Amino acid sequence: MKSLLTLENTLYFAGAMHFAILSASALTPVVLDWKSVLKPLPAFLRTLFWVYGVFIVLMIVSLGTMTLLHAPEMARGAPVARSLAGMTAVFWGARLLVQFFIFDARAYLTNGWLKLGYHLLTVVFIFLTLTYTLAALQPGFAFDFYTFHPCHQHP
Repeated sequence: MKSLLTLENTLYFAGAMHFAILSASALTPVVLDWKSVLKPLPAFLRTLFWVYGVFIVLMIVSLGTMTLLHAPEMARGAPVARSLAGMTAVFWGARLLVQFFIFDARAYLTNGWLKLGYHLLTVVFIFLTLTYTLAALQPGFAFDFYTFHPCHQHP
């Protein structure tokens, strides 16, 4: 019996990771003290800030849900599923670039838990980017842990 790390199983895990990210992002307004930091802004800009946040949450919920509902099709490489995987890879790849090159969160990483959370999120962003890139470009991928070789799973 072969032990395979299949793309389908990895996609199910990736779909669930979207909801883990949301649980972490729910802490953001408290950790960054949005209530007092945003108070000096005009009401329109405060509202705009929250609306952008809600749309990002809806996008993450949608990507996670679509992955959980359609992981088999994504793993098999159905054309629309590959497009979804490609778009999701771009979304998380862009978020990863922001993490590395735009955000400087050092001033907010005031304790070990916040530092750990920040770095774990970075690892998750890398995982999501790689997983969805693989689904878009190499559907059917699997890894055989007995031989330590990649292989191609046939539906």
